[in-house]
Amino acid sequence: MNATTTRLRQALLLTLLPAALWAGAALAGEDTTPPDPIDNPMLITAGFLTHHPDMKYRMLGMKAYEQQRYADAMRLFRRASYFADKPSQGMVAEMYWNGHGVERDPALAYVWMDLAAERSYVGFLGLRERYWDALDAAQRERAVREGAQVYARFGDAAAQVRYEHQLRIGRRTLTGSRTGFNRGVQIEVPGPRGSQTIEGSKFFDDRYWDAKKYWAWQDKVWKNPPIGRVEVGELEVVRDGAQVPDVDSRIPQTAPEVDAPIPDVPDEAMPEPSATR
Repeated sequence: MNATTTRLRQALLLTLLPAALWAGAALAGEDTTPPDPIDNPMLITAGFLTHHPDMKYRMLGMKAYEQQRYADAMRLFRRASYFADKPSQGMVAEMYWNGHGVERDPALAYVWMDLAAERSYVGFLGLRERYWDALDAAQRERAVREGAQVYARFGDAAAQVRYEHQLRIGRRTLTGSRTGFNRGVQIEVPGPRGSQTIEGSKFFDDRYWDAKKYWAWQDKVWKNPPIGRVEVGELEVVRDGAQVPDVDSRIPQTAPEVDAPIPDVPDEAMPEPSATR
């Protein structure tokens, strides 16, 4: 794996900006952005990811990719993509582009990077335009023609609806209440040295469970991350103030398929949460 591919992969798998970049960052009228739950083993063990399938399957996909189990990684990133995870959609694009786990397909790589750039995240926009520039006329025509089907299944119009349903289920299930959070709940986490507990005020931060706040948090992480831009064979660093083309998607709009089949994944087990009052 060359240095360019390694740095691109690290950029696409970014789940948390360096702590210094969060200093002073805040959502309007609220406290600073909370840390990424993936970075907290206790939250993962407590079952947080059970109801956050975007993070869960991105994390599993990243692990498979690092182990060069590319076919498994592709399946896992597609599952995360089904739940509106833009970095996973970017990884699917990268894998199609390089032929990791699948036959190399630049046209489909463009489709998936276009999808990853759906929310105008700068890093993905830059990658999308470089993919497009590298396609020939036939590949471009195919990307536009076949992209609508991918958008119907994995675009935000369908995927965010699915994800918000998962958040509502998790919010009710993990608190044992249909009326909202009980911040007095303690999450019991079994471990090799006995049980530990997580206070509900941390586990149930609204920005992890309220859909509107969750998408705002995702935008905070991904809107302008300090990642590179890809040339064919080289990596060019985006400098402060650099302009990335903000071109609308070239793929025509299509009706969302909220009930489209969920992608299959390799067998894996995740622990279930246990809550006490």
